[in-house]
Amino acid sequence: MNKKIILQSIINSTKNNLILIGIAVLIIVTSLIEPQFLTSGNLENIIRQFGTLIMVALGMTFVIMAGFIDLSVGGIISLVAVVTTMMIDKVGQGPALMIGILIGLICGLLNSFLLLSSGALTQAEALFLTYGMSLVYGALALISTKGVTQFLTYSESDFSLFTKINEGRIGPFSVSFIIFLICLLILYVIESKTFIGRSIYLTGGNKVAARLAGIPITKSIVFIYAVSGIMTAIGTIILISRVTLASPVIGKGYETQAILAVVVGGTALLGGKGSVLRTVIGTLLLILLNNCLNLMGISTFIQYMLRGAILILAIWLDNRKQFAEGN
Repeated sequence: MNKKIILQSIINSTKNNLILIGIAVLIIVTSLIEPQFLTSGNLENIIRQFGTLIMVALGMTFVIMAGFIDLSVGGIISLVAVVTTMMIDKVGQGPALMIGILIGLICGLLNSFLLLSSGALTQAEALFLTYGMSLVYGALALISTKGVTQFLTYSESDFSLFTKINEGRIGPFSVSFIIFLICLLILYVIESKTFIGRSIYLTGGNKVAARLAGIPITKSIVFIYAVSGIMTAIGTIILISRVTLASPVIGKGYETQAILAVVVGGTALLGGKGSVLRTVIGTLLLILLNNCLNLMGISTFIQYMLRGAILILAIWLDNRKQFAEGN
C-alpha cells in the first residue's frame, strides 16, 4: 500500500511540474550538445530576450484568467514603439517614455470599451474584436511613420535613459530585470491578495455566477485590458531599448507568443485558473527553447512549426485536463 501511495505521489508531482522538468531536460541536453549554451554571454542574451515577452505575457495572463483574449498586443507594440521613438526629439526621452506607456493604457481601455459597449462577453467575441483593433493600431503605426523604420540612434536628443534600461545594472542585476521583478511583484499581489484579483478568477470561472454574486464584471474587464495595455507598453520600451529601432511591424507575432507562454505556463485557456508565477516559467521555457534551436542552427521555418505544435499540444492538454476535472 505504501509503495502505491509513493508511486501515485510521484506521478502527481510529475504531472504538476512538467514545465520545470521540461526546462531541466532542455538545459541538460542543450548544454551537452552545444557547450556555448552555458556561457555568460548566452545567458545574458537569454535574460535580455526574456524582457519583452514576459511583460506582454504577464498582462495577457490577467486577460486569459478572466476568460478573455487579447490579440491587439502586437499592434500596440508597433504603435507604442514608433510613437515613443518619434517623440524623443520633440519632448525629450522621459516624457516620450511616459507617452508610450500612456498609449498602451489608452489602447487597453479602448479595447475594454469596445467589448463592453458591444456586449461581447465571450472569448470568441474578444478574439475577433481585439484582432480588429490590432489591425487598427498596426495601421496607425504605418501611417505615422509612412512605413519607415525609426532608429533610436538617429535621435538628435539624448536617449541615455533607454541605454540604461538595456545596459544599466543595479548591483548584479540588469535594469530591465529589476523592472520585471517590480512588475511581477505588483501583479502577484494584485492577483493573490486583492478583491480585484479574486474578481478576475471568479469572472473567468463563471461570468453568470460571478454577476449574481455581486462581482463587478465590468470593472474587472476594464482592469484586465488596462493592465494588458500597460504591460505591453513597458515591454515595448524594453524592446526598443535593446534593438535601438522601431519598425511599424515590430510587434508582429508577439500576441501568439504571449498566449503560448501563458497557456504553457498552466493558465486555463477558458479562464478561472492561472498564475503570473506559472507564466514566468512558461515564458522561460519558450525563450530557452528558441535559444537552444538557434544555437543548434535549426531553421526559422522549423522553429515556427514547433511553436505551433507546442501551442496545439498545450491547448489539447488543457482541454483534456478541464474535461477530466469536469467528470
